[in-house]
Formats: sequence, structure tokens, C-alpha cells
Amino acid sequence: MEKINIQFTLFSAFYSPLISAMSGGFLKAEGLDPAWSVAPPGASALTALENGTAHVVQSALSQGFTSLNKGETPAAVHFAQINEMDGFFLSGRTPDPEFTWKKLEGAEVVMFKGGQPLDMFKYACHKAGIDFSKLKPICPAGADAMDKAFRQGEGQYVQQQGPYPQQLQADGVGHIVAQVGKQIGPCGFSSLAATRDWLKTDMAKAFMRAWRKTRIYMNETPAGEIAKAEKPYFANVDERVLAECITSYQQLGCWTPHVEITQAAYEKTLDIYEYNGLLKRRYRYDEVCAAPPAG
Repeated sequence: MEKINIQFTLFSAFYSPLISAMSGGFLKAEGLDPAWSVAPPGASALTALENGTAHVVQSALSQGFTSLNKGETPAAVHFAQINEMDGFFLSGRTPDPEFTWKKLEGAEVVMFKGGQPLDMFKYACHKAGIDFSKLKPICPAGADAMDKAFRQGEGQYVQQQGPYPQQLQADGVGHIVAQVGKQIGPCGFSSLAATRDWLKTDMAKAFMRAWRKTRIYMNETPAGEIAKAEKPYFANVDERVLAECITSYQQLGCWTPHVEITQAAYEKTLDIYEYNGLLKRRYRYDEVCAAPPAG
């Protein structure tokens, strides 16, 4: 077995394809022994690629935009998609089958203070036809702190990735009222990144063979079976709740079977960052992305 080091920027059930590549045994079947970690708060997983402590990282196309905005060539390249949809949910205090995004105006919303979660949320509000400036943000530092704040009574709504909202619902604390991804549509939300040199290696080819099989597994396997295999990675989440979360993401369509970052998804991501005023120009696909290694 050859050891492969994987680092997550953010660890949640939304990134189940990368988790299932490990829990489903797909990497080991290709002779790769995975070791995983999560980037320290405030740090980029790209640092682990640069210092050689990771071979593959979970990242986002916006990382490449940030480097290019500075006039720098990105140290890493994005070579395969993880999620082709935004995976955040909005939860309220009570069930609301008549929820409309207009209800967010004037409301206190526990949300991310910055980064891609905020940029995507602003774009979703724009697509929903509401004025983001009329929301009253509450921004604790980090997903755990946000969950704690809402549980302790702060905010009327909360923006979270799964399985946090499903656990809130199971505990009777919150109720899912909307999915952000449905407002935005397909985009290059999160992706796998590595160095261009690593993509030329036999390890990269073995990883992609495992990744292609994992993508099929994520779409064809019942959520309960996936959740059972992933449960050791989520000690504080009920297995039933984890299965509900995985079902939601399967239905949302964020784990499409194709592995490449499509041109259409890339262009939509440019649209989102351009709307937020975060691009100096619309960067070419090949400045940020590369084709997956042939397996």
C-alpha cells in the first residue's frame, strides 16, 4: 500500500464523495492507504500541497481566483469536482412550508462572515430577488460556533451545511426551510486540487480510478448504506440523520457522476464572483483547472 495524504478545508457530509473514497474502500482497492486531516482554522489546505504534507486537497475554484487577482500563478490546479451545487441549507425556528426568501429581509440570520459561503449566499439572495443588505447577520467564528449560537437562541434563521441542519431538525431545535443551491443552480462549488507535477504520477492515476468508482457509488447506493460506512467519521451525528443528509444531497444533484469540472460550471462560478466584485478579469479555464488524469 502506498500512503496518500488528503486534507479537507472543511469537513462535513457535503464532502461525502471524498469521505466515501476512504470509507467505501475505493482508494485501498487501488493500492492507496489514505490518511486525512483538516486544515487548521484560518489556514488554507493549499499550504499542505505547497509544503508536501498533502497530495490532494478539498478546495474551491475561488482559491485560484485569489492567486490570479494578486498577479500570481496558482500553486495548485483543480482537476476534479466534488460538488456541483452549493450545499448550504437555511433553517428557521419553526416549520414553514410557505417560506419565501423575502422573509429573510429584516431577520437575524446566523451566517458565515466571509469566504465562499458568504459570496454564494449573497448571489442566492440576488437570484431570489431580495436585498441582502436588509438581513441582520450574526457571524460566530466557525460552523460549530454557529450551530451552538442558534441552539442557544440566537438568530431567526441559520445557514449551515449538512448534517448540522438535519441534526437540528432531529433535535427539534430548527426546521429546514430552503436549500441555497436551488437558487444558484449548478456551479463549481468545491473541487479537488493538487500540484501539476503530482497529476503526472501513477498515484494520481490510481486516485482517479478510485474517484470515478466513488462517483458512481454516491449516485447508485442507498443513502443508508453510505451513511453506515461513513458513520465512524461522524461520531456526534445520528446515523439516521446522516442518511437523511446524504439523501438530500443525492436529490439535489451535487454529486453528478462525471468527474471533470465542466466549462459551464466554471463559467457560472465566474458569474458569482464577478457579481460580488471579486474578479479582476474573467480567468481562462486552463488558468485554474486541468483535465483529470487518465486512469
